[in-house]
Amino acid sequence: MNDLSFDREQAAQMLSDFIRSTISSAGFSKAVLGVSGGVDSALSTFLSTRALGPNKVLVLRLPYKTSSEESLAYAQKCIEATGVAFKTFSITEAVEGVLSDLDEADRVRKGNVMARIRMTYLYDQAKAWGGLVVGTGNKTETLLGYSTLHGDGAFDLNPLGDLYKTQVWALAEHVGVPQEIIERPPSAGLWVGQTDEEELGFTYKKVDQVLYLLVEKGKTVEECAQEGFSEEFIREVIARVKRYRFKRTLPPVGSIGQQPLSILDQHPAFRD
Repeated sequence: MNDLSFDREQAAQMLSDFIRSTISSAGFSKAVLGVSGGVDSALSTFLSTRALGPNKVLVLRLPYKTSSEESLAYAQKCIEATGVAFKTFSITEAVEGVLSDLDEADRVRKGNVMARIRMTYLYDQAKAWGGLVVGTGNKTETLLGYSTLHGDGAFDLNPLGDLYKTQVWALAEHVGVPQEIIERPPSAGLWVGQTDEEELGFTYKKVDQVLYLLVEKGKTVEECAQEGFSEEFIREVIARVKRYRFKRTLPPVGSIGQQPLSILDQHPAFRD
């Protein structure tokens, strides 16, 4: 089985350089991101701090009334370990205001509201502080569509987008994220007791192996099956990746035959 191994120090340097150059090229010098107490947001915080320095990074803790004290405590551990600036805003009143107008919203819809309210706070504080919003989603989540559009799936740049979840754990350990954060069961914290792997129906370690073979190695279903995975599981993963393709691409724009904005940088006036 492939262990998704990679040069951790090289990756840390590449991603830190990416953060610094992307923010600088946009005319900014600061980063804003949310910390949940999980490993992904912690890794993004550590990389942003490495890239910009702690005085250029602002993180937000954004609890809802059902958020656990444990999550807040782990988020605080990340803050203390990096020395970044932070603010805490309760999203309860804002979320309840939206939910009061939604009849019988199930917990997924409620979770989406929470994620989008959190991103509203992040973009507001980015504007107030003069920074860009740094994402915290990994490649596994992106491929599986395990994010909320305009919620945790929104950002100005994302240093973790090419890291599978198991690689996030490895890089987090390398850069010094507290071990207790790394070892926490992955959870979006959208309702009490929610965990990513229970909701998905499989472990990250297992699905990462299949995704790596399919995406990085270009293997077929039959070739993946030779590695010990059931064809049923492989096809389930492929179907999910296909089903959530729309989350990974910009919304389609209609055309009347004029110049698409995607090639704007090719025009003389807009070239760097």
